Amino acid sequence: MITRIGIISDTHIPEAAKVLPPQIEDAFKGVDLILHAGDLYTVSVLDELGRIAPVFAVLGDDDYGFDDERVKEIQTLTIEGLDIFLIHSHQFWAGHVIEYPDQHELEKAPDIVVHGHSHWDTVQKRRESIMINPGSPTFPRYKQELGTVAIIDIHAGQVDTQIIHLNHKQNNHPRHSHHR
Repeated sequence: MITRIGIISDTHIPEAAKVLPPQIEDAFKGVDLILHAGDLYTVSVLDELGRIAPVFAVLGDDDYGFDDERVKEIQTLTIEGLDIFLIHSHQFWAGHVIEYPDQHELEKAPDIVVHGHSHWDTVQKRRESIMINPGSPTFPRYKQELGTVAIIDIHAGQVDTQIIHLNHKQNNHPRHSHHR
């Protein structure tokens, strides 16, 4: 069985865009769950994404007053035996979780660290872990245009990660992928 996870961050609704782009629904078709790495601005983003699949989210540095069970400061999940750590903070702190797991109350480095904040999509291997920033679908590199989301496929302990560039044609093509 393959578990497919949609990864999204920095939606900034309604400032960057009034609503989520419809291309996200196409990109996330068939996902088992969605992880949002913060800067939602409004709970309606979770409701919209929740119509596609269950959502887990973390607070971004611009998220205030969220009283929703789907949103925490940090989320930790285990999917098919792999530990996933979801945080909003930038790449430095994501790397810190891998380098110094004990300082984050973890027994070992997570297999996957999902983070946001920078609005730049990246997939990096760090030691035995993968760090993923899906970028932003609405405000990539701080420009108001269609941006990126990510997909993680987990199967038998293997991870396949794709960054998907949303486009106006509604058929999304991966830009690059990374295998563990």
